[in-house]
Amino acid sequence: MRRLLELHPAQLVSLAFAVGILVGAGLLMLPVATAGPGGASFLTAAFTSTSSICVTGLIVVDTATYWSHFGQVVIMVLIQIGGLGIMTLASTLALVVARRLGLRSRLIAQAETGALDLGDVRRILIGVAALSLFFEAIAATVLALRFAITYDYSVGSAIWRGVFHAVTAFNNAGFALWSDNLVQFVTDGWISMTISLAIICGGLGFPVWLELRRRGRTPRRWSIHTKLTLLVTGLLLAVGFFSVLGFEWDNAATLGALDTPGKLLAAFFQGVQPRTAGFNTLDYAQMNDDTLLFQDVLMFIGAGSASTGGGIKVTTFALLLLMVWTEIRGDPEVNVFGRRISAAAQRQALALALIALIAVASCTLVLVASSNATVSQSIFESTSAFGTVGLSTGITAGLPTTSKVALIVLMYLGRVGPHGLGTALVLRESRRRYRFAEGRPIIG
Repeated sequence: MRRLLELHPAQLVSLAFAVGILVGAGLLMLPVATAGPGGASFLTAAFTSTSSICVTGLIVVDTATYWSHFGQVVIMVLIQIGGLGIMTLASTLALVVARRLGLRSRLIAQAETGALDLGDVRRILIGVAALSLFFEAIAATVLALRFAITYDYSVGSAIWRGVFHAVTAFNNAGFALWSDNLVQFVTDGWISMTISLAIICGGLGFPVWLELRRRGRTPRRWSIHTKLTLLVTGLLLAVGFFSVLGFEWDNAATLGALDTPGKLLAAFFQGVQPRTAGFNTLDYAQMNDDTLLFQDVLMFIGAGSASTGGGIKVTTFALLLLMVWTEIRGDPEVNVFGRRISAAAQRQALALALIALIAVASCTLVLVASSNATVSQSIFESTSAFGTVGLSTGITAGLPTTSKVALIVLMYLGRVGPHGLGTALVLRESRRRYRFAEGRPIIG
């Protein structure tokens, strides 16, 4: 136990998620978890458990028909745990019981929530639970009423479906209780907009919401993190919307069959999903390659730091753009909103992006080599797994074991990697008392 407590906070977070995956897989292997006779295989259970707790949404079996009500409840609980973060949830419970957190517990919670100040962890832990329940309750109420009034579901069934999809939406998963995901609701604004807004709220990140609650009326006092997150998120949502709308407008298999209001609604909904949810009201297998390419980029970027989403995070992407722009201008330092970005933060952003790119490329290579998937499909599936998105062109279930294992590893890395790596890089910062002589290799 002492050795366990002496682990690096990032290592503890990674270990906790691994344990959660194994526990979830064990529960899903129980015969009671499946709708048919017998239990799920270990690979099916492990893949579903990883996709759930890593809030991804990729599936190898139909959630609506393969899993029993018990299995669906397990999936929903795993999604909730993954969204909040195992360490955040554990630290919150410790806070309620002990009314205090030790230094190591605070470091562990900081690794998961992305707290910028160690003294803020206690407030963030309480805020995480409150904000999650608040947004999920609103979304569940709207969805349940819509299912009961418009689609004639019984009260119990409407409430269950409302709660399930509110949890999966806010936690940026992508699991749905219909075999076609949400395709049947493509023109239903109440369902599409409710789920889209829940996804956006969950993808902004808890530090942003906590700051907006404290300083919402004074934007000048917002931190650089909040300003960058809101600005870049807005821009990426617009890019996602216009890319789907433009490239799919005349595609008879997607937007082409809808009227103008329906096209606008469906394009907005699918433009939100790379934030990183994974629901779909359109068939991705029928989308044009240029649309999928834009989705690849958006999924790789992902959502906000310390959010329920994945990807390299919007602040990392923003910092990389600022670094390029600064180099083009010939400025000596990276500045934004009247503040200078440290060289350490720039190195960390670059390291995170390159490691993520290598991980996605490696998984893509495995999929191409071990399956019949095309390069485009393999890139899309790998990026979706790393970004914990859950969107798919429909090839997941038919992939061989090697490809599925590769996706399991990538989903895990996509969930704990950005958090763990970012925290590890920060905590490894050190100062040297000497500097080497400068060298300048040829660039380009």
